[in-house]
Amino acid sequence: MNGTVSMSLPEVHATAKALLLAQGFNQAHSDAIANTVTAAERDECRHHGLFRIPFYVSALLAGQASPDAEPTLTRLAPGIMKVDAHYGFSPLALERGDEPLAELAREQGIAALVVNNALNVAALWPEVERLAERGLVGFAYVSAAPYVAPAGGTKPLFGTNPMAFSWPRAGKPPLVFDQAASASARGEIQIRLRDGRELPEGWAIGPDGRPTTDPETALAGAQLPFGGVKGSSLALMVELLAGPLMGDALSFEAGERDKAATGAPCGGELIVAIDPARCIQNGNRAAQLAHAELLFEKILEQEGTRLPSDRRYQARARTAASGVTIPQSLFDTLQKFMKGQTVDRRPAYEGDALIRAAAGA
Repeated sequence: MNGTVSMSLPEVHATAKALLLAQGFNQAHSDAIANTVTAAERDECRHHGLFRIPFYVSALLAGQASPDAEPTLTRLAPGIMKVDAHYGFSPLALERGDEPLAELAREQGIAALVVNNALNVAALWPEVERLAERGLVGFAYVSAAPYVAPAGGTKPLFGTNPMAFSWPRAGKPPLVFDQAASASARGEIQIRLRDGRELPEGWAIGPDGRPTTDPETALAGAQLPFGGVKGSSLALMVELLAGPLMGDALSFEAGERDKAATGAPCGGELIVAIDPARCIQNGNRAAQLAHAELLFEKILEQEGTRLPSDRRYQARARTAASGVTIPQSLFDTLQKFMKGQTVDRRPAYEGDALIRAAAGA
């Protein structure tokens, strides 16, 4: 079915929460996931918004995601906290760990939050943005499922392995970036499959190892790291930080565990918070931030430049006033979930049935 449906941001949140409750998630998880989905729609990051709802539901129905696990917090070392998601989705675990991590960073100067046993299909910028809003510098790293071939290879091994960074600013929204180690996010390819659009060259190869611009062939083959060896090295780094460092799964191990091919990998996330005032002797935070603004000004002096996250903040202003639009087919799928109905998952390969369900096929 063609066409689009307009929704206000409160309607996005209410829809997501209601259908998650209808499918069996408890109140806490439904709220946290709805918050995450709404933030993505607000910032016009479509592949992490309502489009992701079938992934949450599929993992729940497959018995791979807990609908009601309460995350537990443990202090592992003076500067390290652990939150165990107990096989629930990550949004609730991250919400539970936000303030304890910030308090620990203020206490120690630098602190880390180790998130274990969390299913994750969300963006990374919300957690680091929240740290920057508290005046902290933030980093986040998470692996995924085996989607990306190492440089020179042809078989999926790494996840898209995104990393995020945030820097607080005085009187302005934080500077934030969130980017994959692959040439594109997985969801960008999935959205193009849904919408019938080709991929740019250099994003992916097919199962035969040959370059492809067809999204269906790409999803059946392997994504490519950005920048060749450089992106591959960053993907390797994230694998180690979000896996062995914290006793959690590598991407290929997470893929092996996803027996139902839900596209919702379960693994770890590492978040690091730094109190910038504790990094200089006099603790003059205002001078620190002002110094950083000199760099931002120099960047913007050059025509055609922008700061990371500027487009998201512009989108945020637009959607607060005018709401968002989603495909009619996705809206119809969400209405089925709202009534407690489910979709036929029969995956031909990772993501196939989910994308077709979200497209109303």
